[in-house]
Amino acid sequence: MGLLDRIDGQKKQVNPQAVSEEDTAAKNENEETVEDPYLEVKRKIHTAIIDEMNKSGKIITDREAMFKLVDDKVNDDEFMIPRIDRMKVATDLFNDIMGYGPIETLVQDPNYSEIMVNGPDQVYVEDKGKLKLTDIKFRDEEHLMNIINRIVSNVGRHVDEASPMVDARLADGSRVNAIIPPLSLVGPVLTIRKFGKKPITSQQLLKFGSLTPDMLRFLEACVKGKLNIVVAGGTGSGKTTLLNVLSSYIPEDERIVTIEDAAEVQLKQQHVITLEARPANLEGKGAVTIRNLVKNALRMRPDRIIVGEVRSEETLDMLQAMNTGHDGSLTTTHANSPRDTVARLETMVLMSGMELPLKAIRDQISSAIDIIVQQSRLRDGTRKITSITEVVGMEGDVVSMQDIFVYETDGTVDATGKFIGEFHATGVRPNCLEKIRGNGVTVNNEWFTN
Repeated sequence: MGLLDRIDGQKKQVNPQAVSEEDTAAKNENEETVEDPYLEVKRKIHTAIIDEMNKSGKIITDREAMFKLVDDKVNDDEFMIPRIDRMKVATDLFNDIMGYGPIETLVQDPNYSEIMVNGPDQVYVEDKGKLKLTDIKFRDEEHLMNIINRIVSNVGRHVDEASPMVDARLADGSRVNAIIPPLSLVGPVLTIRKFGKKPITSQQLLKFGSLTPDMLRFLEACVKGKLNIVVAGGTGSGKTTLLNVLSSYIPEDERIVTIEDAAEVQLKQQHVITLEARPANLEGKGAVTIRNLVKNALRMRPDRIIVGEVRSEETLDMLQAMNTGHDGSLTTTHANSPRDTVARLETMVLMSGMELPLKAIRDQISSAIDIIVQQSRLRDGTRKITSITEVVGMEGDVVSMQDIFVYETDGTVDATGKFIGEFHATGVRPNCLEKIRGNGVTVNNEWFTN
């Protein structure tokens, strides 16, 4: 068994047992925190490893080689570590040097979808839609800052008192946000929204009960039929996951340009160009915004434009792209309902600084967007597509819409605590079917029977 295999085995042993907030509240508030008995020894070994690399003039980047060096130091009789604890000490040191420190086990555990570090002494995880407090702690604020700096520097970002907020990503695409003092009063705060090593598939969404087979077939037809789709929902509702699933239906022979703040969309097609926005440098210069990238993408002969999220002035450029021949574009936005989506799009267009009358903006929205997919995370932790709504056009000064599919629940729960509800078609035959069929995609009218 290799050294890194031994690490994986150790991770399974030391993987923290998450405890509920109720259990935590029941504990004695005055209970003293147990200090790491090997804290000083770890610091000495860490210093010894750095000194050894400085003397040799070689920086070790190979994980296997680094763990061998750490393992050799830990097993040195000079440090007098009991044999039974050596593997755990070596794993902790290796994670501090090459990984994400105390939260390495959480990052690697597929059961946790979100990790929230609220200062050095409090680490929460989201497990199956519920927040739980773990027993993991950092040594101090400096220890936590070292891990944050390692994460953000890997993608060319920085965080300090002059720039105390940063968005970044892990190597697997997981989203990272960090905010540090003086803005945070509880110490450095790190939030990681994890993405699985394998993107969630449409079949998994069906298994999770997020939608029905007829809804999925209709959405697949919408993507292949080059309808412009907006996925709307709240934070953590699964918008990016659904965007990944919808993007997978884009044909292989089309040129796709993705535009995001931090690259999250995971496409399997070959002809994909991924663009990522860039924040300003230390001098406050050099920022490249989503709007800049959308404008540039129009000159790149895209068949499809996918914007990870519209949240500001880039909305106007996205709508104009949809209206000028870039059919089949996809994006997400934060909104609580299809009607709220239209209102937010209006507001974001006004943020572009263009003095446009409200009716002109609504005309742009109604002619650009074909389908709004509303995604929600319910109180029981499940994620559902609560409606698929077609944007029909304008009726006077109002954008006209009609629901194609909806999810309804009366708030009752089953024995497992999950809401009891059902998806159903409204019986409305979408106006967009002609456009879908005009692009050579087959549609079954039985999908829409109630």
